[in-house]
Amino acid sequence: MKSQNELRTLLRSIDHKGYPAYKSLAGTWKFDRYTLVIDHVQGDPFASPSSLHVEIPHTLAKFPAAYYAEDCGRIALQDFLVRQVGKQFEQYNFRAKGSGKSGLLSISRCGQAVLERSACEITDSGLIVRFYVGFPAFGRTINAGELDKILFDFLPRCVESSLFYARLDGKKVESVVHLAEDQREVRRILKAEGLVAFVANGSVLPRKSGVSDLPMADSVPFTSPASMERTFRLPHRGEITGMAIPEGITLIVGGGYHGKSTLLEAIQMGVYDHIAGDGREFVITDDTALKLRAEDGRSIRNVDISLFINDLPNKKDTTKFTTEDASGSTSQAAAVVEGIEAGTRLFLIDEDTSATNFMVRDEFMQQVISRDKEPITPFLERAGELYEKAGISTILVAGSSGAFFYIADHILMMDCYRPVDITDRVKSMCGGHTAPRVQAPGFMVPAFDRVLPAFRKAQKGRGRGWDGRELETGNIGYGGRGRGGNRGGDGRHEHMKTKSFGLESFSMDREEVNVRYLEQLLDTEQVNALAHLLRYGLEEVMDGRKTVRQTVESIWNTWEKQGWKPFGSSYVPCGLAKPRIQELYACLNRFRG
Repeated sequence: MKSQNELRTLLRSIDHKGYPAYKSLAGTWKFDRYTLVIDHVQGDPFASPSSLHVEIPHTLAKFPAAYYAEDCGRIALQDFLVRQVGKQFEQYNFRAKGSGKSGLLSISRCGQAVLERSACEITDSGLIVRFYVGFPAFGRTINAGELDKILFDFLPRCVESSLFYARLDGKKVESVVHLAEDQREVRRILKAEGLVAFVANGSVLPRKSGVSDLPMADSVPFTSPASMERTFRLPHRGEITGMAIPEGITLIVGGGYHGKSTLLEAIQMGVYDHIAGDGREFVITDDTALKLRAEDGRSIRNVDISLFINDLPNKKDTTKFTTEDASGSTSQAAAVVEGIEAGTRLFLIDEDTSATNFMVRDEFMQQVISRDKEPITPFLERAGELYEKAGISTILVAGSSGAFFYIADHILMMDCYRPVDITDRVKSMCGGHTAPRVQAPGFMVPAFDRVLPAFRKAQKGRGRGWDGRELETGNIGYGGRGRGGNRGGDGRHEHMKTKSFGLESFSMDREEVNVRYLEQLLDTEQVNALAHLLRYGLEEVMDGRKTVRQTVESIWNTWEKQGWKPFGSSYVPCGLAKPRIQELYACLNRFRG
């Protein structure tokens, strides 16, 4: 390992040379209180910026070991440190001058949720923090003086101010870890007591706007109906009270603009922990919960949708249903079955984004179009048995059909953004109406024995490896909800080429995987990570013998045991965030290749 003085000498020796001479800086350099590693040097000042990371041993960083002993505290602390580094970088970003991306200093931009990111790892030995730097140049000529400012002035200040415990507010660091431990306790209580979601009193559910995930100012705080109110005791916060939704079928109804979808959206994002001040810190949902919706045009491969669709006029086999252009009803039927395969314990459905003929058929329609002419068994007739026989609950927002009242265990009416439990009143009214058919015969969970074909690896040659340059466009290194394109790098490995497009889609060797309807993906860095996890699965796991479940579990277990490293090339870049296993299943199911 060479010293920082040797780095400085080398840097001065290449001043005013052609830009490729920067490549000589790659390697490991020892500074006074940390180690700087230059993993990858960009090809020119207009290319994706260079990838660097710093390593700080625990003996110097000195964060209390108890804070990162458990996963929940470790992930929360990592998230906090990324935010601290980001604030420091904002002060120095582009203060070094030059062409193109010269002077850029960037790290993942965290949103309101706490995600595990490649930008920061707390290991057994210390901290690893990854980021991007735009190496300065005049045209394509090295400007060593400006890079000297970054590496020996700006960067040391940022590191010292954000990654050493003694320089941070100890109470704030403690509160971050304690919040994570309280959130974990709520999740434990949900599982132990047969609950699927919890919404604390005082939570702020509405968001600032359609493009901002910040809490809306002056919104109506959430208040639980008394009949569903529970109080839990948490290790740090103490007692917390709110609405606890039991397992089973919960229906959310109410007039337009009264907050039905807002409540459901908060619940669907409760699969993630949120930072203090978000308003949804204690909106906690079963972390396997899956939002379902119609997805016209998606591909479906050998999925058994016979639970919902049978006897098609074209005699197509619905036990191994395949199409390149699904309808709304077939796409939603496939999504339910794929969700069961992915291990979900809770379906979240908004009638507004569902296929009407998949959800319900009223009695009059059934009289006009007899059952033997209708191949679709609506969700209404399967929801009860999904819970009773498969253990999968449903939270459903509905507004057009009273038939759902007959299957609901709990009915909430949103009235001016406040939930009212109307279960008893509605159930008493149901006796005065003709009950619809709410159960269909022949319920059977599919076998889930789909075997994936072997995937042929890319031919030897110049492929695009995981070299940290996925984020070439405007939102470099940032993970917000922006939907700009992210172009893959030109690495030196035999990997498939990947290219991601924000929260819309990503491609694998030009084969698009559409993720825009996976509503629980909230960060572009999760999409970047999914592209690489899927690529690893295609190249290293799919052997023609493994089922979908075996394939996904193999990919996931590799990540759980070894982290990001096995999925890339010689180093791990900034700019990746861990998705859920449910989204990995969804991407594999949507890959047309």
